[in-house]
Amino acid sequence: MSSAEENFAELGLVLPPPPKPLGVYRPCLVDGKYLYLSGHGTVKEDGTLIIGRIGEDMDIEAGKLAARQVGLAMLATIKANLGSLNRVKRVIKVLGMVNATPDFERHPYVINGCSELFAAVWGLENGVGVRSAVGMGSLPDNIPVEIEAMFELK
Repeated sequence: MSSAEENFAELGLVLPPPPKPLGVYRPCLVDGKYLYLSGHGTVKEDGTLIIGRIGEDMDIEAGKLAARQVGLAMLATIKANLGSLNRVKRVIKVLGMVNATPDFERHPYVINGCSELFAAVWGLENGVGVRSAVGMGSLPDNIPVEIEAMFELK
């Protein structure tokens, strides 16, 4: 069985820099055997953000890729703060928020971009937790997706 770090390496993806807080909060917090990640945005490899509203500035596939990019930002925060993705035992909960037009209805499909990444890193058994995917009228800086999550640590 491959480790999370090995699985991530096989994907050939690159982590962006771990995002810095833009307000008065911690990006992550360890409490006992649980890791809580604050809402993360669409940070790209160069530190800039993917911007836009799904159904207006971008289509559903671009939104799904944006959600994967949020997942990568979350992985960057985990590595920066815990040293290794291998410290995570499993995904407990994901809350995905989608900046979309009022008529958009496929929020879960967009958030699959992050959920599929986590499943690829930690496997289907440990990489898929409970989840909510909801639409928002707006998100900070007009990012298309924001996601927060909770993990169990080894």
